[in-house]
Amino acid sequence: MSTFWSAVDAINNVLLSVPMLLALLAIGLLFTLWSGFCQYRSLTHGVALVAGKGIDTGHGSGALTHFQALTAAMSGTVGLGAIAGMAIAVDFGGPGAMFWMWTVGLLGMALKTTEVTLSLLYRDTRESDNPHGGAMYVIRNALGGRPGWDKPAKALGVFFTLSLLLFAVTGGNMFQTWSAADTTREYFGVPTWVTGVILATLAGVVILGGIKRIGSVTGVLVPLKCGVYVLCGLYVIVLHAQELPGLVKLIFVSAFSKSQAAGAFTGGVMGNAFLWGMKRALFSSEAGLGTAPIAHAAVKTPEPVTEGVVAGLEPFIDTMFVCTVTGLVLLCSGVWNRAPAARWEAPPPFVQVAPGQWRPQLDAPPPLLAGQWADNAPVFAVAEVGDKRQRVYGVVHLGRDGGAVLDWQPLTAAAEPHVAEPGLFADYRGATLVAKSFDSVREGFGRWLITIVVWVFALSTVISYGYYGEQGVIYLFGAEAKTVVTVYRVLWCFAAAAACFGFIRTSVQLDAISTVGMGFMYLVNLPLMLVLGSKAMSAYKDYFRRLGSGEIKRAA
Repeated sequence: MSTFWSAVDAINNVLLSVPMLLALLAIGLLFTLWSGFCQYRSLTHGVALVAGKGIDTGHGSGALTHFQALTAAMSGTVGLGAIAGMAIAVDFGGPGAMFWMWTVGLLGMALKTTEVTLSLLYRDTRESDNPHGGAMYVIRNALGGRPGWDKPAKALGVFFTLSLLLFAVTGGNMFQTWSAADTTREYFGVPTWVTGVILATLAGVVILGGIKRIGSVTGVLVPLKCGVYVLCGLYVIVLHAQELPGLVKLIFVSAFSKSQAAGAFTGGVMGNAFLWGMKRALFSSEAGLGTAPIAHAAVKTPEPVTEGVVAGLEPFIDTMFVCTVTGLVLLCSGVWNRAPAARWEAPPPFVQVAPGQWRPQLDAPPPLLAGQWADNAPVFAVAEVGDKRQRVYGVVHLGRDGGAVLDWQPLTAAAEPHVAEPGLFADYRGATLVAKSFDSVREGFGRWLITIVVWVFALSTVISYGYYGEQGVIYLFGAEAKTVVTVYRVLWCFAAAAACFGFIRTSVQLDAISTVGMGFMYLVNLPLMLVLGSKAMSAYKDYFRRLGSGEIKRAA
């Protein structure tokens, strides 16, 4: 199994390397300047369209209103990436990760506008009440008709679709149910598989109803989940209002300098904050990824640009509001760089269990500073290898005799590690870390809030990504392949439940496996946007010219 995870890490290091992330920022900046700062149009005209006060969209192909299409897409966008993903970013990248998250959020508005406009320009409207769209249809309809591009376009469309299915299953499905299950287990002792089965069943009921039912359900869930979570987060932030200037300074300083290690935080250089902030912002906002256009393609509008402008709101709401609230709550609480849960009298040495593989020589956990260890409690120790600090993960197992043992995952290191912190840390993973941050303000606050919110976030995201994956299946096999679609739906629900049966053990694994498909999708979609971006920009500028001249009638 260690070989598998090493391979996953190697793929991620290539697909989401610094050059790739810098290229994404550059493309976002390109379309920002090319469009004349379309972010402004999203925050003005986009808001009007969502409110039904933009233009008359009573005719045209589609099944959803602008509001329903936005919430359907945001159901996938504002998922646990905004909670668990943000927690992972701060946990491993430090406060500076938030700055790079904001950068991606602002430039991501231009990426979303461009890719969704392209999707609407080249969507398949043969079923007028159920259009199909996304990057795979842009590839087929825009590139497939060019001389010499027929076979390459088919191959590229299939590759993107398979990457979409991989990311949908891991990031849009398993990531969500696992995080919800982990939080519920941590606070209420509910076995993880129970949560997985319940969420899989609820999602299956909604997905079976198609895009109209999805639009109706997400139209309620998305405003509810965002509103409740943001208000509760603002409550915590207001309580720490006096600390905000210092925290904002810390964010900017850490973004461009080395972050000092403290407690559970292993420290890191500027590049560490950049990588984690960028990766988690991309995972959360999905800007330039090619997923959101699939939901937006179902909108009822005669003007492709309208939905592109509406889509630009997604990164702003997700990153600049929801993710920012999560990040500030984490920093205010101090849980991200917490002290050990248990201390030892003398640091244990590391023993070599295989070539390049090490584990602490500690078979039983030291007593907790308060309370008893729970069975299967995830923990970690902070090790020092040369000038780098790393976490070595373990799990506490309770015996029938009341004793406890530690089951360690080997740490890969060329030289012998040394213990860097005098104790054992509780491994608060993803959403659980955020819950502990809320608990630091008022005991039990995070327990109930985050558990409820995580369930709603997870359910809505699993629903949206179930639809994304289904559209991928339809692209590969055709809309008439009803049996294949049914089999896919069953397998989708099975994957949601299976994620909670012990395959994924740590937040690092969770991040790694969720990132592979995303990297492949960017590899296809970003060059596609560069090649066809002029089409989107021409349509964008022509639309606002006609709107300004009165050729397009505004809604009454």
